[in-house]
Parts: sequence; C-alpha cells; structure tokens
Amino acid sequence: MPAIFQSALHPAGPQAASISHLWWLMFWTCSAVYVIVIAALLVAISRRRMDTRPSDGTLRTSVVTAAGITVVILFGLLFASVATGRAVASLGAAEALVIDITGHQWWWDVTYENPTPSLQVKTANELHIPVGRQIRIQLKSSDVIHSFWVPNLHGKMDLIPGRQNLLWLQADKPGVYRGQCAEYCGVQHANMALTVVAESSDDFERWIMAQRQPAPPPSTPEQQHGLQIVERGPCAMCHNVTGTVAGGRTAPDLTHVATRSTIAAGTAPNTRGYLAGWIADPQHMKPGAKMPSTGLSAEELQAVLAYLETLR
Repeated sequence: MPAIFQSALHPAGPQAASISHLWWLMFWTCSAVYVIVIAALLVAISRRRMDTRPSDGTLRTSVVTAAGITVVILFGLLFASVATGRAVASLGAAEALVIDITGHQWWWDVTYENPTPSLQVKTANELHIPVGRQIRIQLKSSDVIHSFWVPNLHGKMDLIPGRQNLLWLQADKPGVYRGQCAEYCGVQHANMALTVVAESSDDFERWIMAQRQPAPPPSTPEQQHGLQIVERGPCAMCHNVTGTVAGGRTAPDLTHVATRSTIAAGTAPNTRGYLAGWIADPQHMKPGAKMPSTGLSAEELQAVLAYLETLR
C-alpha cells in the first residue's frame, strides 16, 4: 500500500499551499517577536541589576517604537490572512467534478454526481480524484455537525444538518491523503477517517468506470452461499450491493467494498481477518457504531467473507 500523507505543512494542492504559506509566515514572525521580546527582557533585567535605568525620554521612545512595530506586524498578518482567504476561495470552474459527501455517525457517504442517474457512482469512506482537476464537494450531514478536513489539500469545512456547504479543492500531485472529521461528533469521532486517492486522469477514468459496474456474480458454491446470506439476512436491510436484491440505504454501499483500503471508516485495514472481526462483533472494534451484531455462524461468516472478497 502506498504511503499515506496527513500534514497541513506538506501541501499537495493550491489551497493547502496558501494555508501553509500563511502558517509559516505567522510562525517565523511570531518566533522573531518572541526572540526580540526575550532579548529585551534580559537587557532590562541586566540594567536593573546594574542600576542603570534609562531616562524617561529613552523609555518613551522605546515604548512608542515597540507599539508602532506591533501595529505594523498585526496589519501585515491581517493582510496576509485576507489574501489567503481569497486564494482559498479562488476555485470555481464550471467543468469541475461534483461530489456529494454526507457525514454520518461515524462514516462518509460519497456520491459522484452525473446528469445521467445510471452513471452516478456511490461509495463510502474513500474518495478518488483526478490530479489537476477542480473538485466541487457538496457537504451535508444526516445527524450531527461533522467537519471535513484533508490537511494536504484544504482547510476544514463543517457539515451541518439541514444545510449544504461547498468546498472546492484540487490535487496538484498524485498520492494517498488521509482525511478525517475535525469536529467532535460522538464517541467514535476519532474513528471517522477518509482516504483520498489523487491519481492521473486515465487512472481515475478506469476507476470510475469499474465503480459503475454491478457486483460480479459469485463463481464458487461458497461465494453463492455468501450472496444468499447477504440478500436474505440482516445485511440487505442496511447495505446496498448493486446487481443483487440487497438495496439498503442507511449504511455504506458494498458493491465494490473489496477495492477499499480500510473498513469501518479507517478503523482497520480491509483484510479478511479484520473484516471477519468487524462482521462478527462490530461493537468490539468500534463501540457505539450503528452496525448491530449479525449473529452469523462460523460457516455462514466464512461464506459471507468469500463473497465480499469478490466485490471489486
């Protein structure tokens, strides 16, 4: 698996670069002010010990000079902050890729919009975007306030129930970037992560074409048995698997779940062992999660795992 990046100080997009530049400007400015203040304090202490106090005129000049420099620094930082805000809000191309993201306790529902409904793509907790293309992200929440944050690509934006907020971003270099909820939203707030894969336009087109396909049919008796359990058991009440009778809408779409790098919104890697533990006892892995225990036998669990591994 490629390295995953999560740092606001290593920008991979124009907005994140503007935010990073502002941060470094404030860091070095505040560091310089701190050093000067400490140096002035040490000088004052040494003069007091030697009882060489400055005259009233010298003291007045020093205070006025310090106040003037402070005002200039504050106005400079204000100007830099306003300029950064404008730079962050500069995107807005008409041909942007439109993605709806809805926050739930505690996972991300992702829909790639398309004027033709059959060409829309629905996934969860993983976002693929083409490098160099502007992305319009429409943010909503189904329950409480969440906050969408991918540090390498942009700042934070809240998801508020009953309201849609817009976030524009663009990746300038390929890579895998970790996002997360940045607003406390309940007991599993820390386990509400999102993986963003920035890739070439060709790779993105191949990925989205594959995501538009229905689930492949099972090829072995064990996989067929797993599909029957998914369709007839509790899975179908909450999850959707396109191409089957499982059509739930209240939990992550599982049509291509085997292509995702993590499960339970970044809580664990998407391996057979972790997936088995998640299905058998979700409350042990993620206490408070909305997913109930399935009550499957060991044989049924293995059949379901065999089927889920085909969903690519």
